[in-house]
Amino acid sequence: MSSGVIPFLLLRTANGKRYLPLVGRNHWTVGRGAENHFVIPDRWISRNHAMLQYTETGIFYLIDLGSRNGTFINGRRVNVPMVLTHGDRVTFGQSELHFFNPGEESQPVLGEKDTQTSVLHVRRLMSVLVVDIRNFTVLTRKIDEKILSQLIGDWFRQAGKIIRDSGSWVDKYIGDAVMSIWFHGEQAIAKDEVIQIFQAVSDLNKMTADLGNHYILPFPLRIGVGINTGYAMVGNTGTGDRPDYTAIGDTVNAAFRLESCTKQIKHDIALGQTTYNYLADLGRAQQRFTQYTVSLKGYETPTITYASSFENLDNFLLDKFLWDNKVID
Repeated sequence: MSSGVIPFLLLRTANGKRYLPLVGRNHWTVGRGAENHFVIPDRWISRNHAMLQYTETGIFYLIDLGSRNGTFINGRRVNVPMVLTHGDRVTFGQSELHFFNPGEESQPVLGEKDTQTSVLHVRRLMSVLVVDIRNFTVLTRKIDEKILSQLIGDWFRQAGKIIRDSGSWVDKYIGDAVMSIWFHGEQAIAKDEVIQIFQAVSDLNKMTADLGNHYILPFPLRIGVGINTGYAMVGNTGTGDRPDYTAIGDTVNAAFRLESCTKQIKHDIALGQTTYNYLADLGRAQQRFTQYTVSLKGYETPTITYASSFENLDNFLLDKFLWDNKVID
């Protein structure tokens, strides 16, 4: 966020206007409970009602945390994370707020020649993680919308925490999926960074299974994972009046395709070649991952991927721990 331009929520009450500044962190919780960043004394608001998240791509997302009476943007219920734009009307319970992002509003109105996509300016080595909830479309047809909203809100909240704790952030929310990025050094990835990524994947799987057990669902809640490592461009991919800072390139595209191919090869996790090479350098990966040749959508030639189950990933992480501590040879 640029200095001097402070996004905020505006709540109008009987006592006047209340400004809730969105600064100093990358996420803010809203609810009736005292532990929230923004406490709103409305009996229709849940104790932990919703969360706003600011990503490093410059986007604000609104996430319902499984509230009883729902969260709404311009009258539309929030079932999955939704992007907030300047002037949006946000409703929690019976409380109506407005989202203001002066930086977004103050962008100059440009002529047609000035709205071309800005040039990307940074090339970085990164690992891209894509996590998708399996059979989400079927799930939306089989459970009540209110339960679905609570479930997805809980999942996104807990997934975001796991990813942040692992040194990354949620770069994109895409329906029932998240994309996260880990930036690495210019030439290589440190071993502890590799372990950090795969520990996050293991934690995401366990969290998903535990969360599914708290709801009455027609089938177990599961995820699929694609991870790809390589160079990609990072910068402004939007037009002059609507910048969108994110990563683009084949490394990112392939991560999404790898996640999709997990259904085809009937595994939980699919890795790109470079990701697997870094993992193999840690030892014993060949015992837990199987090589496949797959046809990824949009790619003319077959792609090599290395796939595994979450159980085998956990065994690999355990092997690595025991090996590092000289419990096994």
